[in-house]
Amino acid sequence: MLANDSELAKERALADLVALRRRDIPEGFRSVSEFHNGAYEAKYVSPYSKSAHNLNAEVMLIAQDWVSEEYLLAPLNRNLIDLGHEPNLPTNRNLFALLESHLGLSFSQTYATNLFPFVKPEAMTAGIPARELVTAARIYALPQIRIIQPRIVVCLGAGVFRALERALGRRPSRSLSTAIENPLELDGASIWAQAHPGGLGR
Repeated sequence: MLANDSELAKERALADLVALRRRDIPEGFRSVSEFHNGAYEAKYVSPYSKSAHNLNAEVMLIAQDWVSEEYLLAPLNRNLIDLGHEPNLPTNRNLFALLESHLGLSFSQTYATNLFPFVKPEAMTAGIPARELVTAARIYALPQIRIIQPRIVVCLGAGVFRALERALGRRPSRSLSTAIENPLELDGASIWAQAHPGGLGR
C-alpha cells in the first residue's frame, strides 16, 4: 500500500532523527551499528520500532532503553534483527498481554520506541544518568510524539515519565502513583506513566 502525504512527512521527520542518532553518540555510550557489523541497525530511532511502527497509531509506547552492551556482545540474535526485540523476555511477554487485555491492541498496532536510543555499557540492569535521559527525551522522545501524533503515550516505568516531565519543564513526580495520577499533555497527546511490565517493575 502506498503511503499518503502525511505518512511520507512522518517518515522524513523520523529519518532526520535517525541520522542525528547515528552521528551524535553521547560519551560513554555506543551506537547500535557498532555491533555485529551493523546487523542490528534500523531505519528507526530505536530498533524496538521494527515490530511496532504504525505511523498512524493512536497509542505510542516509550520504554527506557533498548539493550545493553553486554547483551549485544553475545552471539548474533536473529530475533533482534528481524523483530527488534526478544519475544521470550518476560518484559515483552507481559507487555503484549497487557496491551491485548486492557487496550485490545497487538504490539504491531502501536508505535513503540525507546527514550534513550543508544547502547548503555555493562548489563541490562545498568542505570543511565538522569541528565542523559532528560537530554534524550528532549532530542528524541518529544519529537517522536509530535511526529506520530498519537492520542495516548504510555511511558513504561517512572524513570521514562520523569524524564519527559523534566524535558517539558515540570517538576518530576515523587512516586509512580503520583505520576500515574498526573498525566502530561503534548500537542493533543495524553502522556501517562505506568509501571514497567518487567518482573522488577511490576
